[in-house]
Amino acid sequence: MTDIQLHVFKSRQKRAAEAEIESFRKHLGPFVAAAETTRMPMVFTDAKASDSTIVFANKSFLALAGFAREDILGQPFSFLVAQRREPTASLAILAAFEDTADSYMDVCYRRKDGALFWADTFVGQVLDKKGETVQRFVSFHDLTKHIQEEERLRLLLDELNHRTQNTLATVQSIAVQTLRGAADDAVVEVFEGRILALSRGHSLLGRDSWETVSLRDLIGQMLQPFGLDDLRVARFSVEGEDVRLAPKAALTLAMVLHELVTNAAKFGALSNAETGKIEIAWELELSPKGRQMRLRWQENGGPPVLPNGHKGFGSRLIEGALAHELRGEVRLSFGVAGVVCQIDMPIPLELS
Repeated sequence: MTDIQLHVFKSRQKRAAEAEIESFRKHLGPFVAAAETTRMPMVFTDAKASDSTIVFANKSFLALAGFAREDILGQPFSFLVAQRREPTASLAILAAFEDTADSYMDVCYRRKDGALFWADTFVGQVLDKKGETVQRFVSFHDLTKHIQEEERLRLLLDELNHRTQNTLATVQSIAVQTLRGAADDAVVEVFEGRILALSRGHSLLGRDSWETVSLRDLIGQMLQPFGLDDLRVARFSVEGEDVRLAPKAALTLAMVLHELVTNAAKFGALSNAETGKIEIAWELELSPKGRQMRLRWQENGGPPVLPNGHKGFGSRLIEGALAHELRGEVRLSFGVAGVVCQIDMPIPLELS
């Protein structure tokens, strides 16, 4: 096609688009007038066109996207979508156009200057007197500032998580250097293990933006170093409906699990590689105090437990300080079959 032929073709396209708009205005005059004066960015598309051709765009949308009206009239709606950023968005929008129900979605669009903007997108129908869909209208709520602020906060949170991990590593290094020679090696090892457990808990929370974390993910994070995922031998049984935990509860429970599994590895079920097993199960129930979770840690197949009436620091930590942090009750028993720990703690309904 020569340049002259291309110019003629585009001129015909423009005239056809203008004629379509004029017809559009004629049949839906009051509606178009309202759309033109509203502050809500809007475009209208041809319901009969397979590519949802744009037949009208109001001033608010033109100001938002930076296009002149003639730039987008006659273009398929996908022309506006940032294809590289969202390669499947056009298909989702076309599916919404084909649906008879109203649709909402967040989509990334492109401005004329190449910049991107996010918009909460609503797709609705324009019906004729017979009740048939003749056009579809799309309205946009600009989310760009909101998305940019979320991205900024995400970067800040990533930096905070990174610095927290560095701080914990520094604390560990200082403590080890300070205690070396002044304390038993076993004490140093226990302290290091607790710092590492705290670090793993922080890492999991950082991954989930310090909102809530899955109990199953937390158990996996704390027990994986002790063979939770070892396919050669089933050392653990984990059963229960997944629960979301608030950050404070998650960190506290991480420390409880660390104390239990470390003790099991040294003296309990995990010290017996042949028969030792640990069962972890929990259930949710409603009580006058709200929703409660009851979690049970049961060791079996380890060496016999001989109660000596003395509680070490780990036991006191679990039953005292950590129970207080969980706002619940933690009960430890040292039966002959193995250690049993039962935890009763509140789970707010809004974390469902």
